[in-house]
Amino acid sequence: MKFFIDTANLDQIAEAQQLGVLDGVTTNPSLMAKEGITGKENILKHYVDICNIVEGDVSAEVVATEFDGMVKEGEELAKLHEQIVVKVPMIKDGVKALKYFSDNGIRTNCTLVFSAGQALLAAKAGATYVSPFLGRLDDISTDGLNLIAEIRQIYDNYAFETQILAASIRHTMHVIDCAKLGSDVMTGPLSSITGLLKHPLTDIGLEKFLADYRKGNS
Repeated sequence: MKFFIDTANLDQIAEAQQLGVLDGVTTNPSLMAKEGITGKENILKHYVDICNIVEGDVSAEVVATEFDGMVKEGEELAKLHEQIVVKVPMIKDGVKALKYFSDNGIRTNCTLVFSAGQALLAAKAGATYVSPFLGRLDDISTDGLNLIAEIRQIYDNYAFETQILAASIRHTMHVIDCAKLGSDVMTGPLSSITGLLKHPLTDIGLEKFLADYRKGNS
């Protein structure tokens, strides 16, 4: 399972990279705005800054909602850096854009996916990644993990190469459950990754080892 971090915060990205388990980054206009990154040139530069920190894929989202605009933005984003993956919304023109990008060798991430049918369309159109937002489904009392399971079954049935990128991860159990279901990638906040480190028995065991060492070596 690949670990992506969902943020535009360079310090958090660097911390995750230094941990040694980071495979990529996803971000979006909302996350950019949260970090105070506004204006086209600043946003494009920030994508490059992210690529210079991580070694894996960096999803950069188009803001256009019609085909020609998505193609123009997507081609511009793809030229920024070889690690850039163009993030496209799951709408009708988005599916058309996914097919265009696939045919022209530009990797894509289909975002805002909330149903197995949408995931099927994205795979048919040649998306590199599909991003089902399981946390947002959980927020409205719908089983987001069930969607991950449905997409995994469909993709396995037909040997689609599109990778399932579990998005809107809220906590560490989402990560574990997605791993058990066979999600190819997870993306979430830094806390969802570092939270996997924690277990009280680890802390207790380490303290005992150190206490015993100090007894014999003080």
